[in-house]
Amino acid sequence: MIAALLLLLQTAAPPPPVPTAPTPPVASTLPPQDWSTLPVLRIRGQATTLANTSAYVHGEVVAGRCAHVIRTTQGWALTVDLAVLINPDGRVRRVTPRAIDCPTVEQYAAGVILGARDSIDVAGEDADTWYRTSLTFTWGA
Repeated sequence: MIAALLLLLQTAAPPPPVPTAPTPPVASTLPPQDWSTLPVLRIRGQATTLANTSAYVHGEVVAGRCAHVIRTTQGWALTVDLAVLINPDGRVRRVTPRAIDCPTVEQYAAGVILGARDSIDVAGEDADTWYRTSLTFTWGA
């Protein structure tokens, strides 16, 4: 009786899975952990691009939403590091700010990069490529 039950279970069990070929890797939409290996993103006319951007950041600091501001001899500064994914056509696909515990300024910095997309210089890569850059917002005392 037990042998018949085991035989019945073996015939009713699903067949073992058929091995499949591994799926090819897909280009990551997340930057690598180590940003120091990324090429530097070149932005033409960066001083002009950033001319009036510090007022917003200053307001976020004054409101107490950002604590990573540093005192300089000229006033105050807050730097945001960003990784930027550019496609082979030179278009920005993704901007990832490094967390500084100030999400409003992190996203604002990402928006500044998107706004400067026509001023970005990239060497004609054959695939989507991650680059690194930093934006430093400054204002007087």
